[in-house]
Amino acid sequence: MSSESASGFNPPPYPYDRLDSIIEIAQSWTGGMVDLSVGTPVDAPIAKVVDALSSSNMERGYPTSLGSKQLRESMARWLNRSFAVTISEANIASCIGTKEFVASAPWYLKLRYPGKDTVLYPAVSYPTYAFGADLAQCRAVPVQIDESGRLELERIGKEDLNRALMLWSNSPSNPTGKLDDLAKLYEFANETGIPVFSDECYSEFTWTQDPDSILKYGSSNVVAVHSLSKRSNLAGARVGFYAGDRNLVDYLGLIRKHAGMMVPGPIQHAAKLAFDDDDHVARQRRTYLNRLDFMVAVLRQCGYKVEKPDGGFYLWFRSELEDGFELAAELAQRLGILVSPGEFYGDKSRPYVRIAMVASMDKLELVAERGSKKG
Repeated sequence: MSSESASGFNPPPYPYDRLDSIIEIAQSWTGGMVDLSVGTPVDAPIAKVVDALSSSNMERGYPTSLGSKQLRESMARWLNRSFAVTISEANIASCIGTKEFVASAPWYLKLRYPGKDTVLYPAVSYPTYAFGADLAQCRAVPVQIDESGRLELERIGKEDLNRALMLWSNSPSNPTGKLDDLAKLYEFANETGIPVFSDECYSEFTWTQDPDSILKYGSSNVVAVHSLSKRSNLAGARVGFYAGDRNLVDYLGLIRKHAGMMVPGPIQHAAKLAFDDDDHVARQRRTYLNRLDFMVAVLRQCGYKVEKPDGGFYLWFRSELEDGFELAAELAQRLGILVSPGEFYGDKSRPYVRIAMVASMDKLELVAERGSKKG
């Protein structure tokens, strides 16, 4: 191997590839492992959306990169219904699921602002924020979070502020379920000139207050990111959107158009129907709430101190153990479940685990039965 290749970028192991030994423990249970690790929806999408995938007649031609006008208008209507946000479809563009957008946005922005080299992101968060900074050869700088889940913006160092390319926020948070102050983040974006990218993919699963969006406070120097993966059980369709500041949306949209980043035409057609339908989301809200309440009771009966989140469909907690991998192994041994160790979400999260409510109720009842036998 040449010295040049040896010093090149080596991606870290994918987090979930590190769970093999814990999977083996959970699979030893009669009835098998109950996988509550990845936030993969298991409930069925609505029938009209599935039917639309094969009836659009849009598979022959190239789809629009930004998303069809009809799709973006449906996204604008949804923003208005959900958050009382009035925004033109010209300020909205689609993406191939939001994960690729999160991973690529720093790279594209760095091309525009080569003097900036720092991506700010929540210290406890979805790992792709930091990985996107790494891909862009930027400094990934975590911002501390207070007890209520809000970014401690006042603790960001002056040098980091001066070098910041962007700030990611995530509310409701994955993994903690905490809610941030999006009005304050909007003010921060416009006082500092640092673009705030607000990941709001769990916004419709907000339990302790009305759903919020940074776009309620304006669109200047901010971008909100949304997805159909969670709200509509369409993670496999890979469709989301980003909306907000016209200059940012236009710039990112033009680069993505040149790069051939486009949601497939039949999926754009189906996505419009999903964004125009709120009834299925109301049903899904009830489903996740029931699962959260049920599993909180199960885990408390097993002696764990667990609280229902302010938003999202994850339970985030710790025990007296100092390593989330140890706690994950204990839960696999006691309940036959697979969960995510907190280390996946930042160094500050090492003692915690995240449990996703992505199993049917019969599977959760099986977990409860195991817990009652084990005490």
